[in-house]
Amino acid sequence: MAGGKLSARQKMINLMYLVFIAMMAMNMSKEVLSAFGAMDAKFESTNEFTTASNENLLKGLALKAEEKPAEFRVVANKAAQIKSISDKFNSFLESLKKDLIEGGGYEIENGNLPAEKMDNGDYLDEKWFTGDRLTKVGQEVMRTFEKYKSDIKEVLGDDVNYTIAVENLDNRFDYSDIKPEEGAKLSYLDYNFKGFPAIASHAKLTSIQNDVKTTEANLYNVFLGNSLEEAVTLKNYQAIVIPDKNAFFAGEKFQGKVVLGKYASVTPVKLKVNGNEMTLTEEGAIDSLGNARLNFTTGSVGENQVKGTFTFMEKGEELPIEFTGNYVVVPRPNSATISADKMNVVYRGVVNPMTISFAGVSDNKVNANAVGLKKLSNGKYEMRPQSGREVTINVTATLDDGSKVGDKKTFRIKDLPKPLGKFNGQVGNAKLPRNNVEIGKLSADFGDDFDFTLPINIVSFTMKVPGKPSVNVNGNRLNTAAKNALRSARRGDIVQFINIKAKAPNNPIRIKTVTPVVVELSN
Repeated sequence: MAGGKLSARQKMINLMYLVFIAMMAMNMSKEVLSAFGAMDAKFESTNEFTTASNENLLKGLALKAEEKPAEFRVVANKAAQIKSISDKFNSFLESLKKDLIEGGGYEIENGNLPAEKMDNGDYLDEKWFTGDRLTKVGQEVMRTFEKYKSDIKEVLGDDVNYTIAVENLDNRFDYSDIKPEEGAKLSYLDYNFKGFPAIASHAKLTSIQNDVKTTEANLYNVFLGNSLEEAVTLKNYQAIVIPDKNAFFAGEKFQGKVVLGKYASVTPVKLKVNGNEMTLTEEGAIDSLGNARLNFTTGSVGENQVKGTFTFMEKGEELPIEFTGNYVVVPRPNSATISADKMNVVYRGVVNPMTISFAGVSDNKVNANAVGLKKLSNGKYEMRPQSGREVTINVTATLDDGSKVGDKKTFRIKDLPKPLGKFNGQVGNAKLPRNNVEIGKLSADFGDDFDFTLPINIVSFTMKVPGKPSVNVNGNRLNTAAKNALRSARRGDIVQFINIKAKAPNNPIRIKTVTPVVVELSN
């Protein structure tokens, strides 16, 4: 319809189109406004009926409190508090509706709202909102909304009987910010009231009054002990898998059970775990769902039990609920397993210390067996190899379920290395005066590269002096014949100590022949 120069006839046609569209919009608007008015009237009618029903429920509670005070006196008092809080909030909502009618300049006609005239929402928009924020009046409205909810919760407390009622309250009076399909988040009042016709806002306030009345009715029924379908229907339960233990080995059969249960967002008043009372007032002790967080030092390696008592408030009295469970502790990884495949060696004739363990099993449930193996304490052993060239160590571990697993490892058995001969503490070759040789002594050890300590004693040797027959000597010092042969030697002569025999005290192991010692005479 837009474009270049239009004729008078075309301009008239365009104007008629605009008038027609405006008339359609006006008719549609009136239909929508009338629908809001009908909705408001429907809520008002329902509220009147619910108010009468709630009065009867309150009378029933009062009667039961007289008949059975021990059982109903506390809940009757709670019901009275709920009524007081609800009446106060309902009156506040009624005042908002009255202000909306009077401030907007509307008049009630024959007891009915002038719905088709209440198409303007400027009065509420200007009174509750300023730009993207709330005015002081709007802030007070929001505070009153939130106070109603918190006051009801305070009356109900942490009693497990009111868990579902509290959940319904949170859902029905959810004042959190709302994210529309397009645009940024909006506050509760902004999303529900800003920019709406006055009749729509009036109907919304009446629907909130209906929510208040419904909440009253639900709570009175709970106080009376009436069973709600929501509390018993299996649709609200979950299948929960409970394993017999919290850790399984590969190939082991899983054992446990599946039960129907519900997770209750009820905050406990006390929690005792393994005999110790937990502090529930600390930050993080109770999460947002009312679950108590456990925090304690684990037990020893293997399967451990955790047991304790949950205490809740029910009907004004403490209700303790015992619980038990188990968990498996495995050793914290703190060392790497590194082995040289060709160095799995034990030595015959000495004590070989060993540490033997089984991954994931405590040392007191591990047994090791082999010829020459002796257990000293949990995990600590010593090996004294016997005959043969190999020894196999068999290890058996008992798991928490009583089953056993095993493993084994083979070690090579090696004889002791050849001892190194010494004269007056000098290894192999030495240069000494004749007198020092005459009074000196032979000794031997396995050298610094051998990691085991095994004392050995020289029991015999042969001494050779140039130009003289060899002299056999028992012990580790020169005898008379050896000394006489030594006196014939001259400066620079080489004296040899060969065929040196040694033994280990209190040890039957055969010691190899000691390496020879050569001494050059320095005078």
